[in-house]
Amino acid sequence: MTIVLTEFARRRLFPREPRRNAIQDCTPEAFERHLNSQPPERILPGYAPFCVLHVHRNWTSTRCLTVPVTAANRHLLRSGYEARNDAELPVLVRWFEGVEPPVAEYLLAILYDRAQLAREGTVIQAEWGVVGCLYTASPEEIPMAPATLLRNALGVAEGGSGVAIDRAAYARSVAYWEHHANWRA
Repeated sequence: MTIVLTEFARRRLFPREPRRNAIQDCTPEAFERHLNSQPPERILPGYAPFCVLHVHRNWTSTRCLTVPVTAANRHLLRSGYEARNDAELPVLVRWFEGVEPPVAEYLLAILYDRAQLAREGTVIQAEWGVVGCLYTASPEEIPMAPATLLRNALGVAEGGSGVAIDRAAYARSVAYWEHHANWRA
């Protein structure tokens, strides 16, 4: 199995302007090498047949992606409309400012197969391409944000994957994200 880092993931996980909520202490090339040379502890099924998650122990100082919302930190939540790139429609997102999450125990690389990436306009030579990564305290997937599920259902033209909404997955997503948020430095 060969894995490459897609440009979409490279921009988000290894931004030109370093961010504390991106992958730390690792270059994109080293990240790709690690995924290809170290077997994952687990492989989880993704939200569609073309998607899998490779669970690796965190070998970096990358911090957890999400923070629980509590009465003590709710006042630090912010929100705004954002697109992940110029081609996508902005969606409502929320995040914490001024919190310090713990170092993640696991990195879960989100992989799409070559055929799906080609449908989305990304040609790769490897069998799998990294489209994202979850930084977690446990070796379990964090539910996709509701806005991401909706974007996926809108189709490839709108920055999604073309996978229809699964009402049960959407309900799990809302239950999780009602009580958690991402953070920014």
